Amino acid sequence: MAIAKVLLVDDEVPFVETMTKRLGKRNLEIVTAFSGQEALDQLARQPSIEVVILDVKMPGMDGIETLRRIKGEFPLVEVVMLTGHATIETGIEGMKLGAFDYLMKPCEMDVLLRKVEEAASKKTAHEEKILEARMKEIIGRRA
Repeated sequence: MAIAKVLLVDDEVPFVETMTKRLGKRNLEIVTAFSGQEALDQLARQPSIEVVILDVKMPGMDGIETLRRIKGEFPLVEVVMLTGHATIETGIEGMKLGAFDYLMKPCEMDVLLRKVEEAASKKTAHEEKILEARMKEIIGRRA
Protein backbone atom coordinates (compact mmCIF):
# COMPACT_ATOMS: atom_id res chain seq x y z
CA MET A 1 0.00 0.00 0.00
CA ALA A 2 1.23 3.50 -0.84
CA ILE A 3 2.52 5.75 1.95
CA ALA A 4 0.62 8.69 0.45
CA LYS A 5 -1.19 9.82 -2.67
CA VAL A 6 0.73 12.79 -4.06
CA LEU A 7 -0.03 15.31 -6.79
CA LEU A 8 3.17 16.46 -8.52
CA VAL A 9 2.71 19.83 -10.27
CA ASP A 10 5.41 21.28 -12.53
CA ASP A 11 5.42 22.66 -16.09
CA GLU A 12 8.72 20.90 -16.90
CA VAL A 13 7.70 17.53 -18.40
CA PRO A 14 11.14 15.80 -18.02
CA PHE A 15 11.26 16.82 -14.33
CA VAL A 16 7.75 15.44 -13.73
CA GLU A 17 8.57 12.17 -15.52
CA THR A 18 11.80 11.67 -13.57
CA MET A 19 10.25 12.56 -10.20
CA THR A 20 7.23 10.32 -10.87
CA LYS A 21 9.56 7.34 -11.39
CA ARG A 22 11.73 8.18 -8.38
CA LEU A 23 8.82 8.80 -5.99
CA GLY A 24 6.86 5.83 -7.30
CA LYS A 25 9.78 3.53 -6.41
CA ARG A 26 9.49 4.84 -2.85
CA ASN A 27 5.94 3.63 -2.33
CA LEU A 28 4.12 6.87 -3.17
CA GLU A 29 1.12 6.96 -5.49
CA ILE A 30 1.79 9.81 -7.92
CA VAL A 31 -0.72 11.85 -9.91
CA THR A 32 0.70 14.53 -12.22
CA ALA A 33 -0.32 17.96 -13.48
CA PHE A 34 1.59 20.38 -15.70
CA SER A 35 -0.20 23.62 -14.72
CA GLY A 36 -1.97 25.23 -11.81
CA GLN A 37 -5.40 24.76 -13.40
CA GLU A 38 -4.68 21.11 -14.15
CA ALA A 39 -3.68 20.67 -10.49
CA LEU A 40 -7.03 22.09 -9.33
CA ASP A 41 -8.86 19.83 -11.78
CA GLN A 42 -6.98 16.75 -10.51
CA LEU A 43 -7.79 17.65 -6.88
CA ALA A 44 -11.48 18.01 -7.75
CA ARG A 45 -11.48 14.61 -9.49
CA GLN A 46 -9.38 12.77 -6.90
CA PRO A 47 -10.30 13.69 -3.32
CA SER A 48 -7.92 11.02 -1.97
CA ILE A 49 -4.87 13.17 -2.84
CA GLU A 50 -3.14 14.00 0.43
CA VAL A 51 -0.12 16.09 -0.52
CA VAL A 52 0.74 18.39 -3.44
CA ILE A 53 4.35 18.96 -4.48
CA LEU A 54 4.04 22.29 -6.26
CA ASP A 55 6.53 24.18 -8.40
CA VAL A 56 6.56 27.93 -7.76
CA LYS A 57 7.58 29.17 -11.23
CA MET A 58 5.03 28.14 -13.86
CA PRO A 59 3.57 30.04 -16.82
CA GLY A 60 0.00 31.23 -16.43
CA MET A 61 -1.13 30.51 -12.88
CA ASP A 62 2.09 30.43 -10.83
CA GLY A 63 2.68 28.29 -7.76
CA ILE A 64 1.69 30.99 -5.26
CA GLU A 65 -1.68 31.58 -6.94
CA THR A 66 -2.17 27.81 -7.28
CA LEU A 67 -1.41 27.40 -3.56
CA ARG A 68 -3.92 30.16 -2.72
CA ARG A 69 -6.60 28.37 -4.78
CA ILE A 70 -5.77 24.92 -3.36
CA LYS A 71 -6.03 26.19 0.21
CA GLY A 72 -9.30 27.96 -0.63
CA GLU A 73 -10.94 24.94 -2.29
CA PHE A 74 -9.20 21.99 -0.59
CA PRO A 75 -8.05 23.34 2.80
CA LEU A 76 -6.95 20.00 4.27
CA VAL A 77 -4.61 19.14 1.39
CA GLU A 78 -1.01 19.84 2.39
CA VAL A 79 1.30 21.57 -0.10
CA VAL A 80 5.09 21.33 -0.32
CA MET A 81 6.43 24.16 -2.47
CA LEU A 82 9.40 23.28 -4.68
CA THR A 83 11.45 25.80 -6.63
CA GLY A 84 14.73 26.32 -8.38
CA HIS A 85 14.29 30.08 -8.10
CA ALA A 86 13.74 30.60 -4.39
CA THR A 87 13.45 34.02 -2.92
CA ILE A 88 12.87 34.70 0.74
CA GLU A 89 9.77 36.72 -0.17
CA THR A 90 8.19 33.84 -2.11
CA GLY A 91 8.99 31.40 0.69
CA ILE A 92 7.42 33.67 3.30
CA GLU A 93 4.36 34.28 1.12
CA GLY A 94 3.94 30.54 0.54
CA MET A 95 4.16 29.77 4.25
CA LYS A 96 1.67 32.57 5.08
CA LEU A 97 -0.75 31.06 2.56
CA GLY A 98 -0.54 27.70 4.28
CA ALA A 99 2.23 25.77 2.52
CA PHE A 100 3.48 22.88 4.65
CA ASP A 101 7.08 23.58 3.64
CA TYR A 102 9.29 25.16 0.99
CA LEU A 103 12.19 23.27 -0.62
CA MET A 104 14.86 24.19 -3.17
CA LYS A 105 15.35 22.26 -6.43
CA PRO A 106 17.17 20.01 -6.67
CA CYS A 107 16.37 18.70 -3.22
CA GLU A 108 17.53 15.51 -1.57
CA MET A 109 15.04 12.73 -2.25
CA ASP A 110 15.12 11.67 1.43
CA VAL A 111 14.29 15.23 2.54
CA LEU A 112 11.38 15.44 0.08
CA LEU A 113 10.09 12.02 1.15
CA ARG A 114 10.23 12.99 4.81
CA LYS A 115 8.33 16.23 4.12
CA VAL A 116 5.67 14.33 2.13
CA GLU A 117 5.25 11.79 4.95
CA GLU A 118 5.02 14.57 7.57
CA ALA A 119 2.50 16.48 5.44
CA ALA A 120 0.38 13.34 4.88
CA SER A 121 0.42 12.64 8.64
CA LYS A 122 -0.68 16.22 9.36
CA LYS A 123 -3.59 15.91 6.90
CA THR A 124 -4.66 12.58 8.46
CA ALA A 125 -4.50 14.06 11.97
CA HIS A 126 -6.69 17.02 10.88
CA GLU A 127 -9.22 14.66 9.29
CA GLU A 128 -9.33 12.52 12.44
CA LYS A 129 -9.96 15.59 14.63
CA ILE A 130 -12.80 16.69 12.34
CA LEU A 131 -14.31 13.19 12.39
CA GLU A 132 -14.00 13.04 16.17
CA ALA A 133 -15.72 16.42 16.55
CA ARG A 134 -18.55 15.30 14.24
CA MET A 135 -19.00 12.08 16.22
CA LYS A 136 -19.19 14.01 19.50
CA GLU A 137 -21.76 16.34 17.91
CA ILE A 138 -23.89 13.39 16.75
CA ILE A 139 -23.63 11.61 20.11
CA GLY A 140 -24.39 14.89 21.91
CA ARG A 141 -27.61 15.33 19.92
CA ARG A 142 -28.82 11.86 20.87
CA ALA A 143 -28.11 12.26 24.59
